[in-house]
Amino acid sequence: MDRPGFTASLVAGGVAGVSVDLILFPLDTIKTRLQSPQGFYKAGGFYGVYAGVPSTAIGSFPNAAAFFVTYEYVKWILHTDSSSYLMPVTHMLAASVGEVIPFSLVQFPLWESLKALWSWRQDHVVDSWQSAVCGAFAGGFAAAVTTPLDVAKTRIMLAKAGSSTASGNILSALHAVWRTQGLSGLFAGVFPRMAAISLGGFIFLGVYDQTRSFLLELGRESP
Repeated sequence: MDRPGFTASLVAGGVAGVSVDLILFPLDTIKTRLQSPQGFYKAGGFYGVYAGVPSTAIGSFPNAAAFFVTYEYVKWILHTDSSSYLMPVTHMLAASVGEVIPFSLVQFPLWESLKALWSWRQDHVVDSWQSAVCGAFAGGFAAAVTTPLDVAKTRIMLAKAGSSTASGNILSALHAVWRTQGLSGLFAGVFPRMAAISLGGFIFLGVYDQTRSFLLELGRESP
């Protein structure tokens, strides 16, 4: 990746991270409370849904910037010798290096594939708003299929100290939810999660694409 591309990915990633956190933090708080074993209202309901937004936004800039720099750089390295049918694998590897979580392994290859398909259908590279739409679909799908893992993570975080769930064993947490609440428990909060992450994918990837394109254009125009 050339220097302008590196800088553009760094700044665009940070701007995208701050943008999505400022807008969607309250929805994530509501989703977490819906998944609480205490129940939504006992966990706080709608009270204080904006608490912690400033610190989260400040922390998201370097995290998102680092992720996208790593993602774009690894994707660029692997792309040099990859055939088109290996592109999804390339994007999975790039996402896993940037952030090792199942969500990213689903979202980013799907986002890239949808952009490639849309570009092929219209015979030119997608615009930023189209990239944002692809991000929304990819985010929503990834949110749905990874909801059980998110439920398990939430239960572990909220478990009482010393309990079996508090040990951090995800499989144990999933089994406990399945045993007590069945399939509906494993997918608790799936619709708010899908809505929030679809909107988040639209904002996050759309802002990233638009900001990066803008910065690259500035770099080309600069002497």
